[in-house]
Amino acid sequence: MAKDPAFLFYPGDWLGGTLGMTLEEKGAYIEVLMLQFNRGHMEGRMVGQVVGQLWDKIKHKFIQDENGLWFNERLELEKNNRKAFTDSRKNNLKGNNQHGKKEGHKVGHMTSHMESEDEDINSSSNSSSTYSEKFKKVWEQWKQYRKEQHQTEYKGLQSEDTALMNLNELSFNNEETAIKIIKHTMSNTWKNFIVPTSIKKSINSQVQFDPIKR
Repeated sequence: MAKDPAFLFYPGDWLGGTLGMTLEEKGAYIEVLMLQFNRGHMEGRMVGQVVGQLWDKIKHKFIQDENGLWFNERLELEKNNRKAFTDSRKNNLKGNNQHGKKEGHKVGHMTSHMESEDEDINSSSNSSSTYSEKFKKVWEQWKQYRKEQHQTEYKGLQSEDTALMNLNELSFNNEETAIKIIKHTMSNTWKNFIVPTSIKKSINSQVQFDPIKR
């Protein structure tokens, strides 16, 4: 199976967590983060080969595991969250997810129909079981808003599926949160989904960390 090539990155968290660092230190920091993303937990020797003496300047952003290998805790969390999401989505497509009934709709449960070119968000009889009526209405408003406000439309089902996947991640699979994100974005006439500050604070209150961790 191909390795997931992406993880969520929060520019605001990055800027706040790197205040006081030089541009050189920031460059070294992101370089080591990418090394961790591709290689996993790292030996200090490996990191030193990549960023040299700058490692001493940014080492406080990382911790060691039980084997003495270095890793950034926030990046580890984002990778795990991404994996949990993709695994859940695969289960949704297979119809194996146990949370998709009356316990509340998740945006992830709404994307499986997008995989088939023969299905349509409004006409498919299966859409009623994967979408709540409330979300379908807001999603249609969102597409109409993009068309009228920004003269852009999704280029087919795959493009729309990607947008739903992105919204899924931003809302942590919660439909009500997803609706708030859509409405917040439209009310500010933005083109792309923007998470309201109130939601960010709610998420950060559950997990306290610095840009990609402290």
